[in-house]
Amino acid sequence: MTNGHSTNGRGAAEQTEYVYSETAIDHMRNPRNVGLISSPDGQASITGPCGDTMEIWLRVADGVIERASFWTDGCGTTIAAGSMVTELARGKRPAEAFRIEQQDVLDALGGLPDGSVHCALLASNTLKQAIQDHLAYRSEPWKRAYRKR
Repeated sequence: MTNGHSTNGRGAAEQTEYVYSETAIDHMRNPRNVGLISSPDGQASITGPCGDTMEIWLRVADGVIERASFWTDGCGTTIAAGSMVTELARGKRPAEAFRIEQQDVLDALGGLPDGSVHCALLASNTLKQAIQDHLAYRSEPWKRAYRKR
């Protein structure tokens, strides 16, 4: 016991691994699908209540999300959530990927601490907005010329 906090003999790194699942830690340390897709078929950027911003880009071919990528300025948990939601979306039809919820991201990551569950919500909401963007431009492609860069 130091400064009134018990670590049960674990250092900070070990505590992190105790709190997070191996899957979540893997996605924090080795995120999948990071980076911009040029000329995406759908994209979105959302800043969550914690101040983290997430962006998601989609490439859709033959009615299927062929590629999904993300970027965030957030913490490791937000990185893990972005990585996982893009993995979950790939290979799905947009309507199917639109049904990916916060709980799906949490389940796929093996859960997150209570103070971090909002990161999964940010990821699922950003994906939904990117899909909505894709659907809006698919039905009215002329609007792409007016998109803010």
